[in-house]
Amino acid sequence: MNQTDTPPSLHFFCGKMAAGKTTFARQLAEKEKAVLISEDLWLSRLFPEEIRTFQDYLTRSSRLKRVLQDHIRSLLDDGVSVVLDFPGNTKGQRAWFKSMFRESEVDHCLHYLERSNAECLVQLKKRNREKPEGSKRATPEEFMMVTSYFEAPGEEEGFNVIRH
Repeated sequence: MNQTDTPPSLHFFCGKMAAGKTTFARQLAEKEKAVLISEDLWLSRLFPEEIRTFQDYLTRSSRLKRVLQDHIRSLLDDGVSVVLDFPGNTKGQRAWFKSMFRESEVDHCLHYLERSNAECLVQLKKRNREKPEGSKRATPEEFMMVTSYFEAPGEEEGFNVIRH
């Protein structure tokens, strides 16, 4: 069992690019005394010069998920809560999270950060200026391209959703 003797849970996120998922994930992991695993950080350290296109990102992200999924399940099985700072912005992406919490039989929470395109674009400018570790500079055009794939979570998916 983890430090707080509460059952472990898996937390993950849905929200457009620059909606604040990473900031929220850090705060949540600290509050929940959970292990934080950040896709952007891992990708930037494992593949520092290899992600130049959206397809490069998709390929490397898929590799990373295959490597980490057993580790994440082990943490959950050992009673450790996990906060995954990975996007769950499409039904396909969310299926990965679902497989993990179902196989480990733990509680989960999908945190949906609802933001308008305008709010995200303001935050994107700020992120581009500040360049936090793991983040990649993105243009408004790239934001719109990535956002075109965004699918808000639906009730039929069966997630415990908290809207922020």
